[in-house]
Amino acid sequence: MALRRERMRLGDILIKQHIITEDQLKKALELQKGTGKKIGEVLVDSGMITEEMIVRALQMQLGLKVVRLSGVVIPKEVRNLVNVSLLKKYQCIPFELDPYNANILHLAMADPMDMAAIDDISIVTNLQVEPYIATTREVLTAIDRCYGASETMDAARRFTRERAQLRGGIEEETETDVSDAPIVQLVRSLIEQAIRQRASDIHIEALQEKVRVRYRIDGALYEKMVYDNSLLPAISTRIKIMGGMDISEKRKPQDGRMTIMVDRQEYDIRISSIPTVHGEKLVLRISSKLNLTREKKELGLSDDELHRFDHMMAHPFGIIFVTGPTGSGKSTTLYTALSEMNREAVNIVTVEDPVEADIEGINQIQVNPKVALTFASALRSILRQDPDIIMIGEIRDQETASIAVQASITGHLVVSTMHTNNAVGTLSRMADMGVENYLIADSMIGVIAQRLVRKLCPHCRKVYMASEEEKRILRKPPEEDVEIFKPAGCNFCNQTGFFGRIAVFEIMEVNEEIRSLIAKNASTEQLADAAKRSGMRTLRENGIRYVLEGITSVDEMLKASYE
Repeated sequence: MALRRERMRLGDILIKQHIITEDQLKKALELQKGTGKKIGEVLVDSGMITEEMIVRALQMQLGLKVVRLSGVVIPKEVRNLVNVSLLKKYQCIPFELDPYNANILHLAMADPMDMAAIDDISIVTNLQVEPYIATTREVLTAIDRCYGASETMDAARRFTRERAQLRGGIEEETETDVSDAPIVQLVRSLIEQAIRQRASDIHIEALQEKVRVRYRIDGALYEKMVYDNSLLPAISTRIKIMGGMDISEKRKPQDGRMTIMVDRQEYDIRISSIPTVHGEKLVLRISSKLNLTREKKELGLSDDELHRFDHMMAHPFGIIFVTGPTGSGKSTTLYTALSEMNREAVNIVTVEDPVEADIEGINQIQVNPKVALTFASALRSILRQDPDIIMIGEIRDQETASIAVQASITGHLVVSTMHTNNAVGTLSRMADMGVENYLIADSMIGVIAQRLVRKLCPHCRKVYMASEEEKRILRKPPEEDVEIFKPAGCNFCNQTGFFGRIAVFEIMEVNEEIRSLIAKNASTEQLADAAKRSGMRTLRENGIRYVLEGITSVDEMLKASYE
C-alpha cells in the first residue's frame, strides 16, 4: 500500500479520476516551474479545481478516510506529540490516537502521499501513523486553533528576552532574515489567526498594564490574547511599517493599508491608529475581494425580493440607495450588484472612500481631500467620462446629493449608500439635504435597507417553545404552540452558539403611487403604508421569518429591527 502511494503522483490520480485533462496538467506544470509550489496548489490557485475535488480524488484512488477537522477537539496529549513547525512544514496535524490501538496515530494530511512527512512524524512520535485526508485550509485552520495562541505567546517571550539581552549589553548575532524576528512573527500570526477564525476586525488596545487583542467575529468582539504592555510600541511600529504609516508619529490618528496572502487568498487590511491615555489603539479591518463579490443568491434574499432587486437594477437610469448602519453589509450588496452588471458594453465608474475591493473592469476612484478630490468634485468629472453606471460610496452632503440626482435624471444609473434606519427614512433624508421633492420623485428607483444577523450554529442550536412575550414579538396568537431555536455552543462554533451571518432586507421599489406621494411631500407613515401595499416586507417581518425558520434567535432579530 505504502509503495503504491509513493509511486502515484497527484497529477496522474486527477487525470485517472477525470477531474483534469492532460492539457490542464501540462499547463499547471508550466505554471509550477520556479515557484516551489506543489502541483495541487498550482491547480487550485489557477482555478482549475478546488481543494474538495483533490480530497475526493485521493479518497477514491487511495481508499483513505476523509476527516472534517472543523469542530474536532484534539486531545492535549496528541497536541503535545509534534512540534508546530514540523506540522506547518508538512501541512498535517495529528487529531487522535486510534481508539483500539494506542500505538497508532491518526494524522490529517493535505498530501497523504507525502512519505517523508509520514516517516518524520512516525520517528518523532515513535508511533505508527495512519494517514487521513483533509483540505489544506482545514489543516492550517486546525493548526492555528491548537497552536496559534501558544505561538504568539512564544514570539512575545522571545521578543522580551532579546530586548533584555540587548539592554544588558550582551551582543547577539544580528538576525539575517527580518521575517524571523519575533515581533514580525507575532504580528503575522495575529493576522493569520484572525482571518482563519473569520474575524472582520482586529482590535489591539493599550490598557493600564496590558495589551489586549480582540477579534470581531460575526459582529461580536471576543478577547483572544493579552500581552505585557511593553510589547505595544513594537507591535504598533511593525503594523505601521506594513501599512505605510509614519512610525515616528504617535500623537495623532493615522490611517494605513496593506494586502496580505493567507492560505492562497488575498486580503485587504485597512489600519487605523488613534492615541489613547495608555498608548496607541490599533484597529485592523479585514476584507476579501471574494467575500465582497459573491453570488447574488448568497445575499439572503427571498425569491420575490430577488426578483424585485433584479427589476430595480435593470433600470437604465435613476438612483438606487442601499442603507443601513456601519457594518451592515451595504458594500457587499453594492459590489455584488456591480459585479453582475460588469460587462464589456457597460462603463462603470465608482467614487469611494476608501476603495474596499479592486474589481477588474470597473474604474474606481479614491476620494482624496488633500488634493480637493471630494465626492462632489469627482462626480462632476465622472459625468464627462461617458459613464453608464455610477457608484457613489456614500452621499454625505447636499452638493453630492444634488449632483447624484441630476446625474440620475440625465440618463445614468446611480447606486449609493446612506446611513438611515429604514427604506422610507431615506426619502426624508434626501429632502433634509435640500433636494427638491419633485426631483426625488423623478429620480428614485428604490431603496434597499439591510441589517446583518448572526446565524445559529446548525450543530448545536436548541429548540424550545416560545414564551407569551416571544409569541407577541413574533406576531403569533397566544394559544398557538410555536417552536423556535436558541444558541447553545459547541466546538464547531467555538462555544458561541452562532456561525456566520445573514442579511435581513427591506426592499422598497418606488411605484407611481409612492412617486406622487413624494412629490406631494407626504408623511413617512403615508409612504410606509404605500410601500407595504406594493408588497414591501419590513426588516421586522423578514427577521420574524428567519426566527421561525430556525436561522436566527429572537434576540438577534430584535437587535436588527426595532419598531
